[in-house]
Amino acid sequence: MEKDLQLLVNKKHTDPHSFLGLHGETIRIFRPKNEKLFIEVKNKKVEAKKVDERGLFIHDLKEKIAHLDYKIYLPNQSTSHDPYTFETLLESEDIERFVRGEHFNLYNILGAHKKNIKGISGIQFSLWAPSAKGVSLVGNFNAWCGKTNPLKNMKDSGIWQIFMPSLDYGELYKFEITTNVDNILIKTDPFAYITELRPHNSSVVFDIDSFLWEDSSWMEKRKKQNLSRAINIYEVHLQSWIKGKDFFINYKELAKRLVPYLKEMGFNYIELMPIMEHPLDDSWGYQVTGFFAITSRYGNPEDFQYFVNLMHKNDIAVILDWVPAHFPIDDFALNKFDGTKLFEHEDPMLGFNPQWKSAVFDYGKKEIQNFLISSALFYIEKYHIDGLRVDAVSSMLYLDFARKEGEWKKNIHGENLNLEAIDFLKRLNQKIGERFSDVLIIAEEATSFKGVSDKKGLGFDLKWNMGWMNDTLKYFKNDIQERSNKQNDLTFSIMYAFHEKFILPFSHDEVVYEKKSLFDKMQGGDLKEKFANLRLLYSYFMCHPGKKLTFMGSELAVLKEWDNFKELDWELLKKPMHKKYYEFVKDINHLYLKKEALFEDDFSFNGFEWVDIADSKNSIISYLRIAKNSKLLCIHNFSKNDLKNYLIKLKNLKKAKIIFSTNLEKYGGDEKDYEAIKKSEDGLYLYITPFSSLIFEVEFV
Repeated sequence: MEKDLQLLVNKKHTDPHSFLGLHGETIRIFRPKNEKLFIEVKNKKVEAKKVDERGLFIHDLKEKIAHLDYKIYLPNQSTSHDPYTFETLLESEDIERFVRGEHFNLYNILGAHKKNIKGISGIQFSLWAPSAKGVSLVGNFNAWCGKTNPLKNMKDSGIWQIFMPSLDYGELYKFEITTNVDNILIKTDPFAYITELRPHNSSVVFDIDSFLWEDSSWMEKRKKQNLSRAINIYEVHLQSWIKGKDFFINYKELAKRLVPYLKEMGFNYIELMPIMEHPLDDSWGYQVTGFFAITSRYGNPEDFQYFVNLMHKNDIAVILDWVPAHFPIDDFALNKFDGTKLFEHEDPMLGFNPQWKSAVFDYGKKEIQNFLISSALFYIEKYHIDGLRVDAVSSMLYLDFARKEGEWKKNIHGENLNLEAIDFLKRLNQKIGERFSDVLIIAEEATSFKGVSDKKGLGFDLKWNMGWMNDTLKYFKNDIQERSNKQNDLTFSIMYAFHEKFILPFSHDEVVYEKKSLFDKMQGGDLKEKFANLRLLYSYFMCHPGKKLTFMGSELAVLKEWDNFKELDWELLKKPMHKKYYEFVKDINHLYLKKEALFEDDFSFNGFEWVDIADSKNSIISYLRIAKNSKLLCIHNFSKNDLKNYLIKLKNLKKAKIIFSTNLEKYGGDEKDYEAIKKSEDGLYLYITPFSSLIFEVEFV
C-alpha cells in the first residue's frame, strides 16, 4: 500500500486502477484535498475512513458488491461513479497500429471522447506522453488538483487513459505531466477540438459529430470533379475581412455575409488563412498550438461546420491553410511536451527554425507522421473541407532553409534536402489520396524543386507559382518607359508554366511589410493610368494559364497595405473609380467561370498558343487559350501607346467576337476599342488603347 500511495502522492503512478477503486471488499479513494469523504453504497450514505493524511480514504464492506453499486459524493452533494471502477476502452489494435506508425485516425482514440461503459455515460481522456512518469487529468471537477485523477499507461504504450463518469460536453480540462526528471508540466490537449478563448488555453470537451450536414449533393458532385474545372480562390483573413461589435464575428455570421459576396463577385473557392488555434491575434494564425482545434475567436466547431455547410449549399468550396512546417514554443502546447522533445526534432539544426523562432517537427518519427496526417484527415472528414494549402513547404524540403553556414548539416548524400520531410510529404499526399481523392492538396513552395505536383514526386495536386507572381509584379513596378526592354520578364513564365500544375497567387504575402498594396504597386502618371494598369494586371492574371488566387481587398483596389487589425476599407466603394474597378473584377471573374478556354487545360500547351510574343517595341503580347470546343484570343497592351489599325496576325480566321475589354467606361476606361475592329485575310486590325486587355471568341476555318 505504501508504494502505491507514494506513487500517487508524487504523481507517478502508471496503473492507478490496480490500487484505487473496488478491490475485493475494500474501496480505496484518493482525495488529497478532502478532510472528509462520503460515499453511497447501495443507496446508503456512509463516511469513508481517512487512513492516511496524504489523502487516502478506505471503506471496508461487509459484503461483496458490484463495481457500480457505489458512488462518491462530490462537493456539490451530487454523486458520481468512481473513475477507477471502469477499465478504459483503448483497443489493442489501435495501440499496435499507432506503434507501427499506421494509425491515421488518431483523433478518434486520443483526446476527449464521450463513451458509454457498463451503461454509464462519461468522457474518456487519452494522451500520448511516452516519456512521462505520470499523467493526471485536471479541471474544475477536481479543483485542478493533479493528484486526484491520475491516468493509466495503457500496456506501457505511452498512451495514458482515464474514463470520467461524472463529466460531459463543455467541461474544461488540461493534463498535468510528471516528466522523467520530476518536473511538472501543465499542457493543453493536443487533440482537443476547441480550447478556451485566448488568453486562456484550457481544452474543452466538445461533441464534433452531432452536426447535421446538408451538403450531400455537393459531396457527391465533388467526387466527379477534376482539374479541368475553374478554380477562382478568394483568400480571406477572417479577423480583418469585417469586424463585429466585439472585434470577432461568429463563423455563422461570417458565412452569411461571405456567401452572397463570393457569389456576386465570381469566386467559387474560399481559402481561409489558418483558423487552427494559435496564441496571438497578430500572428495571422501560422503559429499553431492546436492542430485539431479550430480557433475559438469566431465560435465553436459546430459554428464552423455551419460555415462550411452553407458554403457547400451555395457551390463554394473551402480550402484551409494548414501548417505542418513548424509550431510555436509556448509552454502550454506541443513544445517539449512530456519533458522531452517529443514532437520536435532533438537536433537543434533540424528542430528549430531561426527565421520564425519556432520548433520543427521530427518528420522521421512514425508517431509524428501519424499525428500530422491525422490532423489533415481530421479537417477533411469532420469539417468536409475541400482542400488544404500546405504552408511553407520549402522550409520543410531544405535543411539549409533560413539557416546560415554552420547552422545546418548535409543529409547522408551530402545534399541539402530533408529526406525525412520529403518522405512525410509523399506519405501525406498518398494517404489523403487513398481516402479523399477529390480533395485538393496545394503546396506553397517557392523553389525549383521538381515534381511537387507530380504523383510520382511529392504528390501535391497544385503548386503556387511564385515565379510567375514575382516576375509579373516586378514587371509592373518597373518604369513604364522600360517595359519594352523588360518583355522577357513577362513572357518567360510560359517557359515553365507547364512544369507543374500551378495556381497563380496574388496572396496576402504580397501586400504586407512595406510591399505596398497591388494598387500602390502600379505605375501611372495619374489615377486613371494606375487603375488602367491594375485592370491590365488582373486581366492578364485571369487569362494566363493556371488556377487563380486573389487576396481579399484586391477587388476594392485598396490603397494601403493589409493591416490584420483593421477591417477592409469598404468605404472605398463609395468612390467612383474604386466602384468601377470592383465591377470590373466582378465581371471578369464571372467571365472566367463561364469560358472553358480560360481553365479547361491550364497545364499543357494544348491549352495555350502564342500569337505574338515579339512586339516588345509596343509592349504587346497576344495568345490563344484553347478548350476542346472553343478558343479565346487574349491581347494585352502594357504600353502607354494608343495604337490604331494594329494588326494581330491570325491565319485562317473565320470569326472573331469581342467578349471583354478592360477599357469600358463602366470600368473607368473610354471604350475606344470598339471604334475599329476589322477582320481581314491577315487577321484582326484593332484600335488598342494604352494599358488595356481585349478578349475575343475566335473560330478558324
